[in-house]
Parts: sequence; structure tokens; C-alpha cells
Amino acid sequence: MAKEERTKKVSPRSKPAPPATGISAIAVEGYKSLRRRTEIEIRPLTLLAGANSSGKSSVMQAPLLLKQTLETPYDPGALLLDGPHVRFTAAEQLLSRSGKRRLGDSFAVTVAVSGGAEVTLHFKRQAGMGFDLVEMSSARPGEPPVTVRAGASRSEILRSLPGGGSEKATDAMFQSIAVVRDRCFLHVRGEAERWGNMVATFVSPPPSIATELLGVIHVPALRGNPTRTYKTSAVGGAFPGTFEPYVASIVHHWQATKDIRQKQLGATLEKLGLTWKVETARVDDTQVELRVGRLRRGGRGGARDLVSIADVGFGLSQCLPVIVALLAARPGQLVYLEEPEIHLHPRAQVALAQILAEAANRGVRVVAETHSSLLLLGVQSLVAEGALSPDRVALHWFSQTEDGDTEVRSAGLDDAGAFGDWPEDFDEVALAAQSRYLDAAEARMARR
Repeated sequence: MAKEERTKKVSPRSKPAPPATGISAIAVEGYKSLRRRTEIEIRPLTLLAGANSSGKSSVMQAPLLLKQTLETPYDPGALLLDGPHVRFTAAEQLLSRSGKRRLGDSFAVTVAVSGGAEVTLHFKRQAGMGFDLVEMSSARPGEPPVTVRAGASRSEILRSLPGGGSEKATDAMFQSIAVVRDRCFLHVRGEAERWGNMVATFVSPPPSIATELLGVIHVPALRGNPTRTYKTSAVGGAFPGTFEPYVASIVHHWQATKDIRQKQLGATLEKLGLTWKVETARVDDTQVELRVGRLRRGGRGGARDLVSIADVGFGLSQCLPVIVALLAARPGQLVYLEEPEIHLHPRAQVALAQILAEAANRGVRVVAETHSSLLLLGVQSLVAEGALSPDRVALHWFSQTEDGDTEVRSAGLDDAGAFGDWPEDFDEVALAAQSRYLDAAEARMARR
């Protein structure tokens, strides 16, 4: 009871979280350095940290492959390898290796969503043909999991259906029953000619899986250079491809509809010390211009002191997609940010932690891949101050073994923002660098 009272006292700004929705876990096996099955839990604020080439991006690339396959206007096969999110030119480029030796011809990815729905997809390399989808296991809330294989016989399919071999009525009613592929998913469908060519689907992935994958907002580390004008785009709840082409049109839409998020955008950028105002101007039917306050803080006459985003520091153009994505996302929607702190001053990196926490408190699922110890420390401070509940945070530390495999250590935070045992890296590197400098400076002064 005392603990509950203390929690209420120190957490006045940590509002109750909305009902949990969205992607809750991702698991990958056989993909690049993720040779063994590697699973990460997705909480409202999920941080991926670790050394370069340790597998942080790889664990998110697998679901992004599914997303870009589902987004294409044509059937690219089981997987679209070369797309806006992930780019490969050959199937072997994404398979796990040991030196020059490929360890297998297949990989698997699992996506789970809140409520219990889950799908596991097994892909196998086809020489000169990319990948084929060979098996799918799916589970729906309150139902047993079902596994189907491509090319399965009629009897094998009937045994795999809920109820197993007792599905005699199904067998008698449908002339043909087969496993068919639809993009990166498998379905079991039957056709009954005697009932007017009736088609029934017996097995399919939970609809929420495709919905959440298509809803992922991806802000890559390479966000392009600021330009004088930006092409207009549609503004909706889903954003096919990477997010940065939508930013100018979203801001323009907020401005035209007097959406409160435009003011929130300016206030957030001011908190980061970048600018205090962002507005747009339509150039023609195909282009808009992004203009920003020249000064970091608003003042007298500041409303007219605006310049093109191409004429200010590079950090603003790189941070703007991050902030717009967090404001545009609905509760439950996953926003994947690659190095959100890139080109930001250390003070802004600390402030960015609060921006991520505000989105997480609103119910957005934020996955941030970061190299910033200041960002991590900022998250810890928010938890200790009661502005962010520790159960909304997941920390995943990626490292590489001597043989090149990825290892993941996961931790939560306690009420004081501490995470217990944590692999050596960020803080130790900073301390070592300071110690090196002090030792060198002391030695130089001693020689004088």
C-alpha cells in the first residue's frame, strides 16, 4: 500500500496509458547476424542500442520487408527484396553467414500484436528467384495455432484445419482445397462448384497483422537534404514507403485545417532549441515550400522572420520528420526511428527523450535505434521523475559475438530509472575518453 501511494505521488504527469494495441513483439531467425531466433518485446518506448553492425537494424528490417511487400501495387512474389525500406539485389545477401559460408537457405520472422494474434512466416531461397514462402503458422486470440505449408496435399490441409481430420463435411463439400499465396501470406481456400462456384477461406493470417505492418511509420537514418520545395503527397493514417516525403504535406494539411498539432510542432522544436515556428506555402498544385523561424525563440516581429528550411542548420531538417511522425501517429501505431538524435546538439538529445516519452504516454509505439547515451540518460531521468512509467520502457542491447552472431540483452527500468546489469559501452567510453584527456593534459603540464 505504501508503495502504491508513493507511486501516485511521484507520477503526476505520467497519465494512464491507453488500452494496449499494436505490434507487441518481433522475432527473427536466420537473417544476417541473427542466426539464432532473436526476439524483442515492443513496448510504448523501445530503445535499441549497441555497437555498429551488431544487429539493431536487422531485427527491424525483417518486418519492413513484409511491409514493403504488402505495399506494392503488383504481386512481387513472396518478398519484395529491393524496396523503399530495405534494399537487396540477391537473396543470399540477407541470409546468415559464417565467414564466406552461408549457414542456410531460409529465414523466419514472427510478428505478434496485442491481444494474442501472431504469425510466423518461413521463407526459403529459390535460386535466381528470390524467396518463396514455404510455411506459415498463425494464431488468433482464443484459438489454437494453425500451421500450413505451401504445396500441401488435400489430406494434409484437412488435418491442419481446426478440428483436424474430423472436417468430413468440409472434405465432402469442396471439390478443390488448396494453399494459395497472397504476397507474403498463405491462405487455405476451397471451391465448391455445386454451390455456384462458392469460395471459402479456412485459414488466413489474423487481419490485425497486415493492418499493423502497413501502419508502420519508418523514419530512416538517411533523411535527405533540405530543398526549396517539396512534392505534395496524400495525408492519411498509413504512409507507404519511408516517411520523409510526407512531412511537408502533413504540415501543410495541419496548417490549412488549423490542427493543434501545428502549434505543438513549433513548441516541440522550440523545446529542442531548433526553431519556434514551421509553416508552409503552396507553390503550385504539385509543390509546397517549408518555411521556418530564423530564430530559435519567438519574439517581436518573429512571425515575419521566416526563411526556407534549406537556409537553416541541417539538424532541423533531419529532426523535423521525427517530430512530425510522432505527432501524426495514432495510438498503437509503430513509429520506427533510426538514430533520431542525428545532427542534434547534446542538449537537444536530452530534450528529445521527453518528446519520445510524450508520444509513448499517448499510446504510440516508439522504437528508436540510438547511439546516444544522453538520450538513454534522459529516459532514465523521466522515469525517476515520474513523468514516464517504467513498464512502458524496454531497453534492448545488441552486441556481436566473436563468430559474428548477434546477442541481445533486454532490461526494464525500475521506479528510480535504473536498469541493473548493463553491458559496458556508452558511459565507459565517455569516462575512458575523459580519463585519456586528463592524463595527457596532466603529463603535458608536468613536462612544462
